[in-house]
Amino acid sequence: MKKKDDLKLQVSEAILACQDKQADNVTVLELEKDSGAFTDYFVMCSGTNSRQIQAIADAVDERLEALGLRVTHSEGYKQAEWVLLDYVDFVVHVFSEKARQFYDLERLWKSAKRLEPAELLAKPRPRGATIAKSTTVIKSATRKPAAAAPKKTRKKKA
Repeated sequence: MKKKDDLKLQVSEAILACQDKQADNVTVLELEKDSGAFTDYFVMCSGTNSRQIQAIADAVDERLEALGLRVTHSEGYKQAEWVLLDYVDFVVHVFSEKARQFYDLERLWKSAKRLEPAELLAKPRPRGATIAKSTTVIKSATRKPAAAAPKKTRKKKA
């Protein structure tokens, strides 16, 4: 279970990196185990020009490297039409709009489960979080309001 949670965290960090660079149409496909897929997830997004596409790829790489995860293979960075970043358990695809429409990976992998980025970004709360929160509310409600501090007055110059 821990590996699955780590994987979802890594995929969510990749999504956040894409969103930080204003990537368009961020999509996540969860690939089925019996479909012959070589990875668990595809994270796909689009950029409006080659500079933005490279910036998105750089942001994903930097953010995941900060987690200790290094890209095992990358392609297409110089041309910046379709940058592929392979992290073994998931692959990030950063497309130009033209390339995304042409290759249409969503259609090619139509058997995959399409996830909204928010599904992976939502982090489960710890079990005791709601109890602790309600306790805090009760404590603050019973606390007496603090007395207002006396105002300081400035002396007027004569």
